[in-house]
Amino acid sequence: MDQLLKSGHRFVVDADLRSYFDTIPHEQLMERVKERVEDAASEEGFEFLGYYFGRGRRWPGKKSLGKLRDAIRSRTPRTSGASLQEIIAGVNRGLRGWFGYFKHSYRTTFTYLDGWVRMRLRSILRKRQKQRGRGRGRDHQRWPNKFFAGLGLYSLKQAQMLARQPAQAVNH
Repeated sequence: MDQLLKSGHRFVVDADLRSYFDTIPHEQLMERVKERVEDAASEEGFEFLGYYFGRGRRWPGKKSLGKLRDAIRSRTPRTSGASLQEIIAGVNRGLRGWFGYFKHSYRTTFTYLDGWVRMRLRSILRKRQKQRGRGRGRDHQRWPNKFFAGLGLYSLKQAQMLARQPAQAVNH
């Protein structure tokens, strides 16, 4: 950690957490949780380790989603003077770390969150053009999803698709 601070990193916590979550054997953890659940198809469901388990699926829990949204909100104020690239870089750090832990969630989770993050960024762009409100409607044509992808916005949906692909066989 001292080495990271000396090299100019201000957010050493991000680096530590990222390496911590990389060490958790997620597949084994989720299998153990499944073993302990007597009725995974139950309508009620339950929360455990930040996940919500119910109807045979798992999603991030409400509290976990709320914390992510709060973190994104704090990094995307509409009145920020930072460049869009700087804002996206900050958002990407949070999204990558969050995805590292919740990558085993049901797939629709990521589509919704990607759209929500882009709406926050469109709101910033609207404000900079002296317009009110959220980024909706015509803003999707003005600033399409490709616009944000071109600026390097991390896509949770894309990351999940890559994470779900089987590892390529190596020919020797």
